[in-house]
Amino acid sequence: MFQSPGPILVHLGPLAIRWYGLAIAGGFLASVYAAVRLARRWGIDSDKIVNGGLVAFIGGIVGARLYFVALSWPYFSLHPWEILATWHGGLSIHGGLAGGLAAGVIYCLWVKLPVLTACDIAGCVIGLGQAIGRWGNFFNNEAFGRPVPLNFPLKLYIPEEFRPLAYQNVEYFHPAFLYEAIWDATVFALLYFLLADRLKDKPGMLFLLYVAGYSTGRLIIEPIRTDSIIAFNIPVPVIASLVLIVVSLAGLAYLTIRYRSPSQSKAR
Repeated sequence: MFQSPGPILVHLGPLAIRWYGLAIAGGFLASVYAAVRLARRWGIDSDKIVNGGLVAFIGGIVGARLYFVALSWPYFSLHPWEILATWHGGLSIHGGLAGGLAAGVIYCLWVKLPVLTACDIAGCVIGLGQAIGRWGNFFNNEAFGRPVPLNFPLKLYIPEEFRPLAYQNVEYFHPAFLYEAIWDATVFALLYFLLADRLKDKPGMLFLLYVAGYSTGRLIIEPIRTDSIIAFNIPVPVIASLVLIVVSLAGLAYLTIRYRSPSQSKAR
């Protein structure tokens, strides 16, 4: 059984150190460390990768918050002071991917870093950051799933004040955050340790495999969550995941054909 000890690690006077922020920061640092090791192995300037990672991280945070606020605008229009309160949660990974990708591509073009190669390095390590960052949801008592019976082998206790109105009398829920953390860690391990060196000469493939892999996991896990934003009676992350799966598979098919063509083989 899991139970959050609360969102705050320690108070330092008026300053509160929150687990959510530490999880995000820890995930970012772990991803950068892994990216630096991979960049050095591939002969890529690791300093540029670190700087690009920081730029993409900032762009990702901005994109994640703007995406979440836009989808939850009826609430934020009545509570505008909450828009900047990211420590309360409310960072959408799909928005983060869009913002981080945009910022990262701009940085790569500016410093003349190979865009697709940099994206591949990012794709190999983002899953690690997500796996660590998901624990921030645990401490915030959010991103949990539907109720589970008392004899369920893996269950998460949610305090009454954090339960959906429909489940006020239920104590235990699916630890959806943990399911996704495990999935993300698996995607990271497969890409980073198994496929990275095999596909390094096929720029773009690793990033698209990450997108397809992450989106597939999100598509499986999202339906059991209780806090999804709904559009057209469908959870928005499910719609986004379906779109990303189709786009990434189309991109993988295109790159596979491109890299198998005789002209591309000779070029490499």
